[in-house]
Amino acid sequence: MAPELPGVLAWLAPILVSYGYLAVFGFLFIESFGAPVPGQTMLMAAGVFAGAGRLNVAGVAILGFLAAVAGDNVGYLIGRFGGRRLVLRFGRYIFVTEKRLNKAEDFFRRHGGKIVGVARFIDGLRQLNGVVAGIAGMPWRRFLAFNALGAVAWVAVWTSVGYFAGGHLPAIYHGFHRYQTILLAAAGALIVAALARWAWRRQHHRTPH
Repeated sequence: MAPELPGVLAWLAPILVSYGYLAVFGFLFIESFGAPVPGQTMLMAAGVFAGAGRLNVAGVAILGFLAAVAGDNVGYLIGRFGGRRLVLRFGRYIFVTEKRLNKAEDFFRRHGGKIVGVARFIDGLRQLNGVVAGIAGMPWRRFLAFNALGAVAWVAVWTSVGYFAGGHLPAIYHGFHRYQTILLAAAGALIVAALARWAWRRQHHRTPH
């Protein structure tokens, strides 16, 4: 019997039941060259299935790694040989907008090639990592090395989270929803305080002494 998945993970359960490892590979591969597909969520859900004995955790991790690296390399080839113009021309069909691409490129410029290793943990950059590295002309071997290291860490983290938290996921999810109002109120208060401080400092600097 398939494990019960809470919240946003729930709609992935029928896909995993029907397609198993193929769904894991497909979601992660497609996400890795720009498409807004919930690959990270799928990886966590597959980890939960592995924890319940429906999938093999090593199989999930290995396929996840291969899909992530393969997808990023497709993105790299698109960026390297197609360039920015081609990416923007056809990217709109998978929601790769100029705004998303500009943001990813700016992040890449500011942090350089080292960002490739941690890009998988940054939403938005995870999907466009290979594309931007290709556009920037980063040497392929360097990209492949850092990208593979990042993929190993990312797959290990989210597969493990699903695998070990799987039995307690509904309780964790319901606990979060129980306290999310308090968390959101606290976050709102911090934002208001920061805005008030900024406005006060701006007014203070404008006031003649």
